[in-house]
Amino acid sequence: MTIPEKYRYIVVEGPIAVGKTSLARLLAHRLNAQLMLEDAQSNPFLERFYRQPERYAFATQMFFLFQRALQASDLKQRDLFDSPTVSDFLLDKDVLFARMNLADDEFDLYHRMYQFLQPRTATPDLVIYLQAPAETLIERVRRRGWAVERPISERYLQDVADTYASYFHDYDASPLLIVNSEHLNFVDHTHDFDLLLERIGSMRSRREFFNRS
Repeated sequence: MTIPEKYRYIVVEGPIAVGKTSLARLLAHRLNAQLMLEDAQSNPFLERFYRQPERYAFATQMFFLFQRALQASDLKQRDLFDSPTVSDFLLDKDVLFARMNLADDEFDLYHRMYQFLQPRTATPDLVIYLQAPAETLIERVRRRGWAVERPISERYLQDVADTYASYFHDYDASPLLIVNSEHLNFVDHTHDFDLLLERIGSMRSRREFFNRS
């Protein structure tokens, strides 16, 4: 199955440990596309944020905002005939974490900068939103064992999952495919990945769902 050429810029999104980076890599390889990944572990404040959220939230969020906006703005400057791009982040999600983690006055300052940077970034042709229950995310975080994620609480992962669900309930900036990934393994099961490609290729509306029980 070939993904329609109109999807030149595809974003895979979802909460922590849902599998967005793995899927983005697979899609980029299949499409011979450029891969644009966020680099969370390069954020020098992130581990300190997980340990002391109130103290390090603003620095953590501002680092991510500038990092993500720079990558997405570079993409907007590319020629339309360049190869397609697959990314594992949507700049808009930066605001979700900011609203969750910042005090009101910090968020006001953050949001002014976001409003300045966001119009300079590209809009995706397709967003794939991966869902999974919070307990699944928790198990995956513990299993992969990244040092920077060790302090993450189960409550925080639940809040992140709920925030994503609320945001994408009303999302309409780009065509959206909502994928329940709990029973899908795109990395180890080629059939699952092929089913997803078929579903993308058959999309007819701006908002569709893919669920495999």
